[in-house]
Amino acid sequence: MKTLVTGGAGFIGSQVSQALLARGDEVRILDSFATGFRENVPDGAQLIEGDLLDPDALARAVAGVEIVFHEAALRSVPRSIDDPLASNGANVIGTLNLLEAARAAGVRRVVYASSSSVYGDPPEPLRLESQRPQPVSPYGVSKLAAEMYCIAWTVTHGLSTVSLRYFNVFGPRQHPESRYAAVFPAFVSALVEGRAPELHWDGEQSRDFTYIDDIVAANLRAADAGSEADGGVFNVGAGRAKTVNDVLRTVSDVLGRWIEPTPQPKRAGDVRHTLADISRAREILGWEPKADWEDAVRATVDWFRAGR
Repeated sequence: MKTLVTGGAGFIGSQVSQALLARGDEVRILDSFATGFRENVPDGAQLIEGDLLDPDALARAVAGVEIVFHEAALRSVPRSIDDPLASNGANVIGTLNLLEAARAAGVRRVVYASSSSVYGDPPEPLRLESQRPQPVSPYGVSKLAAEMYCIAWTVTHGLSTVSLRYFNVFGPRQHPESRYAAVFPAFVSALVEGRAPELHWDGEQSRDFTYIDDIVAANLRAADAGSEADGGVFNVGAGRAKTVNDVLRTVSDVLGRWIEPTPQPKRAGDVRHTLADISRAREILGWEPKADWEDAVRATVDWFRAGR
C-alpha cells in the first residue's frame, strides 16, 4: 500500500512511518523540519521537504497515495497561546489544504491526528466522544476545527477520514529542546542533567499518558478499519490516569535520582484531569492499548540516557 505521513520526521510521525515500512508499505514523508528532525526519517522512506501551506509540495506528496497519516501540526497548548495565528495556520489551514489535495488525488482515507485538548476542562475527568467539545486553548480549537473539516469532507466529498484524539503521548524521540516540551522529556532531561525539574501547578493534575507504541498501533488499525469508521472520531488513550507527580516519581525511581522540583504557576490553558473512554476504539477499530506503565517509562528514560 502506498502511504503518505505528514510530519514524518517528528516524534509520532517517524514511528508511524517505521511501522508502515516494517509491514511492507511504501512510505512517503512530507515534512518542513520546523519541528521534525532529519535523523528521524527512516531508511526506505521517500522524503519530500515541504509545507502544508505549499500547494505544489502537497500535490507531489499525495500523488498516487492510498492512505494519508496526517501527523503534521504545531503542537503544544502554551505555544498556541503565545502564537495562535501560527497554530491556526498549520493546524487548520494546513489540514484543509491537505484534505483538498487528497480529494483531488483520489486518496482513499486520511487518518488525522487530533487531540484530547478538544474536550477542554469539563468537571468530570472521563472523556467520551459523545461529549460536547469545549476547548479552552487555541491549540484545542485548531484541532477541533480540523476534525470538523475531516468530517465535512467525508460527508460532502466521500473522502474517508478517521480522527484519532491522542491523549498525552510519551516515549522515545520526544525531544525536550523547546520550552514547549511535554512533561516527560522535560522531567527526564532535567534529572539526567542534574537540574531541578519544573513542576507546574501542584502536580496533582492528572493525564491519560499514552505510550507511543499504542498510538502507532491505533493509526494502523484506523487505516485498515472498514467503512464503519468513515468520518469517525476515536479516543486513543491508555484508559488510566496518572498525576504529574506520579510521572516525576516514576521517572526519578527509574533514574535512581531525586531532585526537589522547582514550583511553577499553573500554565494558561492547562486542565485539571483527563481520562479517555476507549470503548469506541475497541469496538470499531479493534484497537487495545498494550503498554505497561513501568516498562514504557523505562524505555523512555533509556532512550534519553543513551544520548537520544
